[in-house]
Amino acid sequence: MSHSQEYRIEEDLLGQLEVPADVYYGVQTLRAVNNFDLSGITLSHFPNFVNALVVVKQAAADANYELGGLTKEKHEAITYACQRILAGEYHEQFVVDMIQGGAGTSTNMNANEVIANVALEHMGYQKGEYQHLHPNNDVNMAQSTNDAYPTAIRLGLLLGHKRLLESLACTIEAFKAKSKEFDHILKMGRTQLQDAVPMTLGQEFFAFATNLEEDLERFESWAPELLLDVNLGGTAIGTGINADPKYQGIAVRRLAEISGHPVRAAKDLIEATSDMGDFVLFSGMLKRTATKLSKICNDLRLLSSGPRTGIQEINLPPRQPGSSIMPGKVNPVIPEAVNQVAFEIIGNDLAVTLAAEAGQLQLNVMEPLIAYKLFDSTRLLQRALDMLCSLCIEGITANEAHCKHLVENSIGLVTALNPYIGYQNSSRIAKKAFASGRAVLELVREEGLLEEDVLQEILRPENMITPRMLTVER
Repeated sequence: MSHSQEYRIEEDLLGQLEVPADVYYGVQTLRAVNNFDLSGITLSHFPNFVNALVVVKQAAADANYELGGLTKEKHEAITYACQRILAGEYHEQFVVDMIQGGAGTSTNMNANEVIANVALEHMGYQKGEYQHLHPNNDVNMAQSTNDAYPTAIRLGLLLGHKRLLESLACTIEAFKAKSKEFDHILKMGRTQLQDAVPMTLGQEFFAFATNLEEDLERFESWAPELLLDVNLGGTAIGTGINADPKYQGIAVRRLAEISGHPVRAAKDLIEATSDMGDFVLFSGMLKRTATKLSKICNDLRLLSSGPRTGIQEINLPPRQPGSSIMPGKVNPVIPEAVNQVAFEIIGNDLAVTLAAEAGQLQLNVMEPLIAYKLFDSTRLLQRALDMLCSLCIEGITANEAHCKHLVENSIGLVTALNPYIGYQNSSRIAKKAFASGRAVLELVREEGLLEEDVLQEILRPENMITPRMLTVER
């Protein structure tokens, strides 16, 4: 192949570059690829973000065609290109690193150039023959990176939101199923890693479900509301320069129709172009859920610790050999992996916070980092939930006899007797049991502190795990 066949020449403000002949991106994308070899995570890693960029371009093209800015031929070609990309084609052409200078201009131009070149081929021209359909003049008509890019971030998060909710709901239901399975198993509750009072294993697992269900409710109600206000039509700083007065209304309406999400124009486009507060709050919600999920995984690892020298009230499903040197060892690898995902999300939230604070005046140039971390956190959390649900929670089993043994031999059992034998007797019995290694019940019986029928009534599981009226004579 000759040199001319391997490359095409494209030109921008800074001059000419040789662009590989077979790629659909152009000169501005290539400059970004050469400049920003940073995270190694490109736009194509987040399909919802790519699709959101394309939906923004389609909505803009529809508005510009309706207003007479685009010819029918150009509009049809842009529409064809957008449909192909939304069908999953050409995603590998979105090659710009998620971390980039320029407030997202490289991302916006990557989308403009790919759409333009796919459209040009559909029209019968060669890639790069922009005199027939131009990335800036036509695909980017009436737009700026400063309104198209943040709008795409919001829409991309909305496109992935349902999948996150499904994964969270699956995990909640898995914990609820286990709570029913374990509802009859009495065990010791613990505070500060010390024996506390009895409960059921079912209560413990139902609390896990409730813990996450609170977040599901917030994600269902709050999160979409945070992301619906878009600044599309504000162009450079929110004033709408270079856009037809009717453009914003049409473009936002088409954006809602194409995406299936009820997006709406922000009340103040200048404010919406510079403020990242909604992203900070959404990131905080992801962090909150990740933090709670990590705490639950800590509990699962503790409850399954052992198998002979730990708590070992539950068994996690074995997933792989645990050691290259210790035969027979099996580690709680699934909860451990979820812990690490949570730490990543917590770090991502800090990055979002710092990036949101670092904006100046009418634009926040740190939006690429915000986009990267939000999409990364959403994807990580969703995958971690799926992994935990299918590879861990659903296969957990209980060691019922061991749970009963721990209750019967726990010094914490004396708390249930406290209303009947008094605090001083309870403290003395607890101290004696600890020093002698004997069971609390054995000592209570030995000293005749309670009649056997009263003791059995107190020790009935249903009387130890819920509030009840006390009739005490001392």
